[in-house]
Amino acid sequence: MNMRLEFPRQFAFALALACVPALGFAQNSASPSDMNNSASNLSASDKKFVRDAAQGGMAEVELGKLAAEKGSSDEVKKFGQRMVDDHSKANDQLKQIAGSQGIELPQNLNSKDKALKDRLSKLSGASFDKVYMTSMVRDHKTDIADFTKESNSGKDEAVKQFATTTLPTLKDHLQEAERIEPMVKGSSTRASK
Repeated sequence: MNMRLEFPRQFAFALALACVPALGFAQNSASPSDMNNSASNLSASDKKFVRDAAQGGMAEVELGKLAAEKGSSDEVKKFGQRMVDDHSKANDQLKQIAGSQGIELPQNLNSKDKALKDRLSKLSGASFDKVYMTSMVRDHKTDIADFTKESNSGKDEAVKQFATTTLPTLKDHLQEAERIEPMVKGSSTRASK
């Protein structure tokens, strides 16, 4: 009699163990159509913002790595490293939002950013510093305009919140870039400002 009671418990335990992986798979396996349905809940402008922000963030990291390596000024090197650190963190946050919404993010630089990276790769010294810092001022002005617009008029709360919380960092980046740019451009640019 004792044997009969042991068998069903062992069998039930084995059956339960066999079902656990299947249950986990069922919970974690969203089909591509489920992902697309989730993404279809985002407005076109929110989707565009997420993709553009990811593209820009990826470029800031790539260009920042170059600046940290090739910059001739310590200020440029430090700024480049800050771009790598801050934009990598923001990119990770954006990847989580995009993943939850089923948005596929770009994996490569766009043609404009790739051309800038290629150009910077061929420069060195003061020439590198000037081109890099000028592009950082320009890019951050554009980024701030885009993030401000999303912060004010975004439809998806998570995307809007990302834009709002990232804005102060972008404004700080612009302020720092505007401080460094005249230093690397030389005194003639400083006098004209």
